[in-house]
Amino acid sequence: MKTRFLFIIIVTVSLILSACGGGGGGAATVRVGWAGSPDTLNPGMAILVEAYTIFELVYDSMYELNLDGSFTLTLAESVEVSDDGLVYTYKIRDGIKWHDGKPLTAEDIAFTYNLYKDTPEYPYLNGYYTPYFDSIKADGNNVILTLTEAIPNIESQLVFLYVLPKHIWEKVDKLEFENFEMVGSGPFKMAEYVQNEFVRLTANKDHFSSPPKVDEVVFQTFENQDALVQAIKTGQLDMVTEMPNTAAETLRAEDNIEVVVGAPLAPGVTDIIFNQVAPENCPTDAGGLCTGHPALRDRDVRLAMAHATDKQKLIDLILLGLGNSGLTLIPDGLGVWYNDALKDYEFDVATANQILDDAGYKDTDNDGVREMPDGTQPLNFRLNWPSDSINAPRMAELLSEMWAKIGITLELQAVDPDALTAQCCPAFDFDIMIWGWASDPDPSALLYVYTTEAIPSGSSETGYSNPAYDELYAEQQTTLDFDARKDIVWEMQKIVHDDVVYIIPFYDANVQAYRTDRFTGWITDQAKVELSDVTSLIVIEPVK
Repeated sequence: MKTRFLFIIIVTVSLILSACGGGGGGAATVRVGWAGSPDTLNPGMAILVEAYTIFELVYDSMYELNLDGSFTLTLAESVEVSDDGLVYTYKIRDGIKWHDGKPLTAEDIAFTYNLYKDTPEYPYLNGYYTPYFDSIKADGNNVILTLTEAIPNIESQLVFLYVLPKHIWEKVDKLEFENFEMVGSGPFKMAEYVQNEFVRLTANKDHFSSPPKVDEVVFQTFENQDALVQAIKTGQLDMVTEMPNTAAETLRAEDNIEVVVGAPLAPGVTDIIFNQVAPENCPTDAGGLCTGHPALRDRDVRLAMAHATDKQKLIDLILLGLGNSGLTLIPDGLGVWYNDALKDYEFDVATANQILDDAGYKDTDNDGVREMPDGTQPLNFRLNWPSDSINAPRMAELLSEMWAKIGITLELQAVDPDALTAQCCPAFDFDIMIWGWASDPDPSALLYVYTTEAIPSGSSETGYSNPAYDELYAEQQTTLDFDARKDIVWEMQKIVHDDVVYIIPFYDANVQAYRTDRFTGWITDQAKVELSDVTSLIVIEPVK
């Protein structure tokens, strides 16, 4: 049955790619395989990293994030900053056009920033990127951005605020707009999209800054990991953005395939998420159900689970050693912002059992499962993960084995990513999840996830609330002295680590692969590895 299913998938993918222009016909079509799909094409509503990959290719923003972590102005040719750090005046380049041929103006940029600022339903854009925006105005060819307070990270606040065409977005429902035509100004244009199947982009050869050398890029979704790996082996794909680490050695042995391993462009963090929202913080007005197991609100339970988690075993068996043990949502790839002074909880099953014993969680009926101190609910938790995750199924099995040794059982279930998003935040209709984040270049984005403010907005996964942490978050947002801000960020990480808000099993490396016989020029010699980034896709060209 598995063999026949795999065959059907491969044949289907081949037909789809041929229909999308990947099968020849003279077009230089790059065929990219991945396990996911964008959750939406509306930049204000998107959560999944696949959506942001497409946004980066189709839209422009004020800054571009380079592979070395630096920023470059894109839409503006220059910027002037007032002495008090409150007013930024961007001089917009002449001659930039939208994909429909209309000119991109300062008015479009001001409209976009005001759209994001004034839409509280946009979970990340409004809550994190725009809280210090006071006013945004267009004055001729200038965009004047005025802040309520000076901030230390204007580049990271603007780099993912994708600029939208006013003549389209002012006429639509900004929350319901599906944006299938996706008119942008970036180096690629939306040509065809079928959710959970493929995205086809065509090159914008008239792009003002970086016109691609190829004609098309097709991102193909594979629900089966074996089919994904097989497709690059047989030449049906030119590049894969994700794969099981177990496939890396197999692909290295293949002719015409190069495997690249390195730090991700957006440093990744895999997290084990505990639903710990307190009843008084349940966002019922935002659809909160808050069905989490009450034991997970007890730090002792989370602490015991942390001591019972063998992170090195997870790294060895799941990543084949290609990763580092994790501490908090701020990954080691963020360099100086990462608090490497924290001491992780030692893997010690005896200590874990003692913590639960002392806290009153006993196995009163001798069935191997502990109960709540009042003798009611057993410590049986639902464990979910997105069905497109490559590593989560194996991790779930290993966690189930590890935590069984301290009297905790799990109900394991993969869930469609869109359904899991709805189940998660702000519904809080789960017990434990395995998921992950891709980090911004600045720590504020992931630090925001821990705030009380993020609970009703849908940005918080855990429902964690700590007033002392909230105060520090606000303080670091406007602390201009670098060292002082770093000290605050380190203290915030200590607080959430001590509170065991998450278990962070590891920070994994990026493992990608490409065929050397189809396209040349992939960027593999930089500090970060991301072959699906615009930096590679605008410079690669067919092998002659």
